[in-house]
Amino acid sequence: MRTSIATVSLSGSLTEKLTAAARAGFDGVEIFENDLLASPLTPEEIRARCADLGLTIDLYQPMRDIEAVPADAFARNLRRARAKFSLMNRLGTDTVLVCSSVSPLAEDDDALAAEQLARLADLAQDFGVRVAYEALAWGRHVSTYDHAWRIVESAGHPALGTCLDSFHILSRGSDPKPIEDIPGEKIFFLQLADAPLPAMDVLQWSRHHRRFPGQGGFDVAGLLRHVLRTGYDGPLSLEVFNDVFRQAEAGPTAVDARRSLLLLQERTGLGGLPAPVVPTGVAFAELVTPDAEPVTALLGALGFARTARHRGKPVELWERGEARVLVNTGPAAPSRSRHRPSGATPADGTRLAAVGLESPDPAGAARRAEALLAPVLPRRRAPEDAPLDAVAAPDGTELFFCATDRPRLPDWRADFADLPGAAAPRDGVRIDHLSLTQPWHHFDEAVLFHRGVLGLDAQDSVDVADPYGLLRSRAVSTADGAVRIPLTVGAAPGDDTAHVRHIALAVPDVVAAARRFSEAGGRLLPIPANYHDDLAARYEFADGELETYRELGILYDRDAHGVFRHCYTRTVGRVFLELVQRDGGYRGYGAVNAPVRLAAQHAGR
Repeated sequence: MRTSIATVSLSGSLTEKLTAAARAGFDGVEIFENDLLASPLTPEEIRARCADLGLTIDLYQPMRDIEAVPADAFARNLRRARAKFSLMNRLGTDTVLVCSSVSPLAEDDDALAAEQLARLADLAQDFGVRVAYEALAWGRHVSTYDHAWRIVESAGHPALGTCLDSFHILSRGSDPKPIEDIPGEKIFFLQLADAPLPAMDVLQWSRHHRRFPGQGGFDVAGLLRHVLRTGYDGPLSLEVFNDVFRQAEAGPTAVDARRSLLLLQERTGLGGLPAPVVPTGVAFAELVTPDAEPVTALLGALGFARTARHRGKPVELWERGEARVLVNTGPAAPSRSRHRPSGATPADGTRLAAVGLESPDPAGAARRAEALLAPVLPRRRAPEDAPLDAVAAPDGTELFFCATDRPRLPDWRADFADLPGAAAPRDGVRIDHLSLTQPWHHFDEAVLFHRGVLGLDAQDSVDVADPYGLLRSRAVSTADGAVRIPLTVGAAPGDDTAHVRHIALAVPDVVAAARRFSEAGGRLLPIPANYHDDLAARYEFADGELETYRELGILYDRDAHGVFRHCYTRTVGRVFLELVQRDGGYRGYGAVNAPVRLAAQHAGR
């Protein structure tokens, strides 16, 4: 189906918004009245600009406080409407959104509302315009879609139909199934938005916290299925009021918006996307550093061995068990997105720049990523190099789709020459999870990307108290936990620079691993004594167990499934490593301990 986006969903001038929508692949736009009023372009120039970009103008919006008002007020409304319909003719659009009234003048009189909307539609018809009547969730007397439809049906005018908005419907908890009773030809427009499920005034919720479909808690796909059963064949349009989007760059936001619609269409049987290819594990994590010595010293103390070197690039392979880390000392690649990775600057030193994901079908995974608008990364590759497929995540992290030790698929390790006599310990160590800090204004985009492109499941969002604010985290993972990626972001602009990324290593015995690391010269993050005093109050431990945790800086947590023990190395550049031991099926990431870790890292700086 055709796709559209309201200009209010994007930041910048009207020209910038139109350009961003076109580049993201939208077919049309809704022109928000304030965007037009603030534009130096004439309506004719806006129309020409849209035509040049291949965009249709699908809706002009909104007209407010029109219906169920005293006669003198309605006469003024018709005068205003005549000017707007003439403007729409100049713009080249034929549908106007009329919101249910919030005016204190409005009367609770459906018959009057129907009569006045019919008169408005008469005037609109003279200009070749249709009126789409929408129930605002906070409307004075009309606040539900079924009420709005009853008024439209009673008016019985061919130029009057209804507009359905998923936010206004789902935010009130209305049952969307009766939408199927509305004739499809009388649904003049469909607006889609998602939202989290907070407890706040519905108007505040609507104006500041809407999100693109798939980023919130609404069943937008279920609502869309009901609409499609009516025979509706108009555009799927996004109308998202969001403070973060208004501050973010328009181009990436438009791409995120378009991706959300592609995934929504897939969920409702409309899309032809390549099937998801869920990764089966982590092939490697790649650290880019201008100074290898601190990184290799850290890896060596953790028991990693340098086993191979890339045949044509300054990249070394370090291994322990099934955990593999690449150390790249070449020139730092430019960011593949509008962000520097993790908020990094050239002075930040070591950073986690790329992740290799084991994939049963690397080419298929890349095809899906590309279909969902992920930038495909060009690679400087020698003829003998393995043909690795790679894309960029929204934060600039490079994602490689890999095969390791699998017949008939190119093995990425073939690009590396083994070092004589080098052997990695085979002790069951593996990468448990990778924590990726996100730019503060694209956290929800990152979650949608990892869910939609990689087929990962998302857990509930968690807020963690940081010494300088609030940190938000949401983990995405495979069902079996073979791939776990907590996505983390600060709550304010610039806050992401206070947080680094990390690699968590699953070890059979975290106490033994921490001791070996310390004995090899490694430095563990010191944990305040108050933390372990609190542990003693909350849990019972075997003799000497808590003393060992104090000595080594080991943190502890339990959930309904098991026990989690973990500790952290000091930070190198913008990266640190974590040693974790999961027992009994523990599913979390020690979030309860994150404030202690964050405070200790701040103190260490």
